Amino acid sequence: MTAEAIIYTILWASAAIATKFGLMAGPPLMLAGFRFTFAGVILLIIRRITHHPLMPPRRWWRPLFILGALNTTLYLGASFVALTVMPAGLFNLFVATNPLMVLLVERFVLHRTITRNQWGGLILATLGLALGAGQSIWQGHTPMWSLALIVLGQTAMAVGSIYFHIRPIDLPNVTVNMWQLLIGAALLWPIALGTERTVPIHWNAEWWGALVWLIGGVSIGAMLFWFHLLRHGGARQASFWLLLTPVIGYILGWLLLHESFTWADLGATLLVIGGLILAQISTPAVPVETPSTNY
Repeated sequence: MTAEAIIYTILWASAAIATKFGLMAGPPLMLAGFRFTFAGVILLIIRRITHHPLMPPRRWWRPLFILGALNTTLYLGASFVALTVMPAGLFNLFVATNPLMVLLVERFVLHRTITRNQWGGLILATLGLALGAGQSIWQGHTPMWSLALIVLGQTAMAVGSIYFHIRPIDLPNVTVNMWQLLIGAALLWPIALGTERTVPIHWNAEWWGALVWLIGGVSIGAMLFWFHLLRHGGARQASFWLLLTPVIGYILGWLLLHESFTWADLGATLLVIGGLILAQISTPAVPVETPSTNY
């Protein structure tokens, strides 16, 4: 599971970098809409060519709709808009809030316990987030509204992760990912067309290169790895791997986007890594038991 988690983390961290390139050529929600639509249609064609069933049983439409709204429309839609003004490195640092959101949802909604080590790890990671965000706000690089969008998006993904784990969908990962992308795109397009239809799109290398990577490497590749981690380790254990994204994100941002990497960024990253190590000490090695609910 460790190898799959590392590959997922690299792919997920690269999403912010590719998005920043795409935003040089067009508006955020249009970029997101094209990404989700193309990725969903490609998976639909692949399933058709390989003679797999396309339409899920009726009982799965409701959970698929919920996943599409949470994981695609809310989480990724909010992320694309935030990245118009937020550095990619800081965005990847905030991806680390997902474990905190997952633990809080489990604690207050599912009434599951959080150990002292996990609390300590989350507090340490939160201090790292505060250090990184505070520096960016102080320097005027990041407005507060973009941070609020990131928190909203991370909360939506945490709720989606918990929902997928406690209400397992008896469908292949590819099918789940395909429909959450198509449903998420259908929900996002009215918002994109209503707010960005007059914003020009430059159909250049930045636009198409970003779309190709976001579709193949992230929407298809990373999300399939994510569902694999959720099925085999549970939402809590899978989400802790997201704490590695700041390290990779800052490196990629520095190399590809020439974003600065300061001592404060280094301190924030070390705090987040320390939180990961501390919290992982007490993370269960087996998936959390889930109720047998049928739809």
